Amino acid sequence: MVRLRSLFKWHRKDQEEFLEPGKKGPLLQLNNWWLLILQFLKVAFGYKRKTRRTKMGFAMSKVIVRAELEKLKNALKEKNLQDLSKQINEELKSLNSTTLDIAITGMTGTGKSSLVNALRGMGDFDQGSAKTGNIETTKKPEKYTHPVFPNVTVWDLPGIGSPDFKADEYLQKTNFAKYDFFIIVASERFTENDVLLTKEIRKMNKKYYFVRSKVDQSIKAEERNPDFHEEESLEKMRGYCCEELRKAGESNPRVFLLFSWNLSAYDFPLLLNTLQNDLDGLKRQVIIESMPAFSKEALEKKKAAMEALIWKFALVSCAMPSQSQDYAIRVPGLPLCGDISFLVATMGKFCRVFGLDEESLGRLAQRIRKPINELKLAVKKVPLAGQITEEFVLHLAAMSDASKAPMAVKFALDFVPALGSLGDGVASFATTFYMLKSFLSDVKEDAENVRAKAAE
Repeated sequence: MVRLRSLFKWHRKDQEEFLEPGKKGPLLQLNNWWLLILQFLKVAFGYKRKTRRTKMGFAMSKVIVRAELEKLKNALKEKNLQDLSKQINEELKSLNSTTLDIAITGMTGTGKSSLVNALRGMGDFDQGSAKTGNIETTKKPEKYTHPVFPNVTVWDLPGIGSPDFKADEYLQKTNFAKYDFFIIVASERFTENDVLLTKEIRKMNKKYYFVRSKVDQSIKAEERNPDFHEEESLEKMRGYCCEELRKAGESNPRVFLLFSWNLSAYDFPLLLNTLQNDLDGLKRQVIIESMPAFSKEALEKKKAAMEALIWKFALVSCAMPSQSQDYAIRVPGLPLCGDISFLVATMGKFCRVFGLDEESLGRLAQRIRKPINELKLAVKKVPLAGQITEEFVLHLAAMSDASKAPMAVKFALDFVPALGSLGDGVASFATTFYMLKSFLSDVKEDAENVRAKAAE
């Protein structure tokens, strides 16, 4: 047994050298044959690779899994399995096409453009960032697409009250009806023009939020006072803004204090939580996926949002092999494991949601002034989004503990008997479900490692 463990103990470096990302032809065939032989020997000799992936995969807590399968069980009370699969497939397609349009507006020079960049996970000097400055740099509504999630757009609107955008013409010129919600920014005080905007926004039954920007500059100025206390200064600042809004006619104002490029400071986490809670359905999922992973709490929320989709991904994936058997994963000792191209896309999405792609790491490295390779070294368990290939998914399936698969199938069938109508597909569902669960846990762990490395 010791010799077998030594034979099959792969190190990450060895895997990366052997499984060259994106390479096709003879190497792909060699990889496939090697993995098939490896899995055959593992099953034949009863070898069980004791790794964290096994523990986090098929041996995952039944309490957690039961909670996820409960959602599937409840859904099957209203529809049969075939109809539910079709419905879920359409929902996932709708999620991919759901748009989110965020409007940032306010007086000139208040830091609107910096907030536009921050919401897209960008710095003020990144390529494609919104231009910043104390003069009115925005002459018309400027569209800024999210660099990773193209269905998310942040709009930098011209400041109300500027010569070209007087208050009585502002709504028509900026096409206010197209935006999902509005963030009204002020760097010192809010005005009657800001309250005028909120009245029009309310007529459209849409949400708006007041943001007091450049809080760091105000705090720095007050630090010279020997009696300075930051919390007292923040509350004083918030109270002043609310009082000005009440004087202008806003009955129950709520103001968020922001430091635009430091997303974990002051009220930015609270603002994001509020935005997410106020949005419904697919748009809420979209904003959680696209917002920067700047804190442990943000990472936990992203993980919870993706976990809620895993049973849907598994259900759709297990229906695909029957339609396209040539693309299903087949590994000796393991049940059929979904459509391989679908799983490649799903795992790639997990990585992008957590910022584990080349472009996101590059922007982060530039912002914190560290070499990108330092951040890449923190990514130890999963490839970056662009490096997830069919070879990797096949390898992941092969390295799973095959002896646990029948146990997973039995647990799924015991809890959701309707899955039995899938026939062989129930094995596909169980295997895919557990494999994606395990992969997501590793993605989150790597994202935490990157965040810790960035903070050093």
